Amino acid sequence: MSGSVSAIIFDIGNVLIEWDMRLLYRKIFNDEAAIDRFITETNLWAWNIEQDRGRSWAEAEHDLISHYPHYEAEIKAFRACWHDMVPGPISGSVTLKAKLHELGVPLYAITNFASDTFREAQERFSFLYEFRDIVVSGAEGLIKPDPAIYQLCLERNDLEANACLFIDDSLNNIKGAQKVGLQTHHFTSPDLLAEDLRRRGFDV
Repeated sequence: MSGSVSAIIFDIGNVLIEWDMRLLYRKIFNDEAAIDRFITETNLWAWNIEQDRGRSWAEAEHDLISHYPHYEAEIKAFRACWHDMVPGPISGSVTLKAKLHELGVPLYAITNFASDTFREAQERFSFLYEFRDIVVSGAEGLIKPDPAIYQLCLERNDLEANACLFIDDSLNNIKGAQKVGLQTHHFTSPDLLAEDLRRRGFDV
């Protein structure tokens, strides 16, 4: 185990499992330009963040459809066909996580995720159960990069920020973690994560 890092905190989406809303909408729209128009016109990224913050899908759908009734079917497809956005695990990262677990490294997770879709993701990917604690934004009403969500994980698990490594694909989330004193790795590939872990003394 590394002398400076005693626990590791993973993000989940696009670190351990793939997630891309375009994978769904490529089955619905004829071309990328049409997808761009839909996402931009409805401000779909910001809309989805509120479900990650805890808003119900029923309320979310009602609100967006009231503004964009011509997209009713496409908006409802987001939740109804959510699994089409999640094609599978990022195998290299999952392997690294398993090796860290074998080494006895305490593993945690902080994820921006709606509560119900996260439970469904766990049913599909059993390795998402294998953490000492998981802070799910939709269950807590807190969302990265708000420093409070990182503090919640630290306080709930009696962790020292400067002894934890936080891994996330979002630079904004990395900056939020740094504000509370966490060590960080901006995830771009499993290979680069493995290199960083080895530099920190982990035999992966």
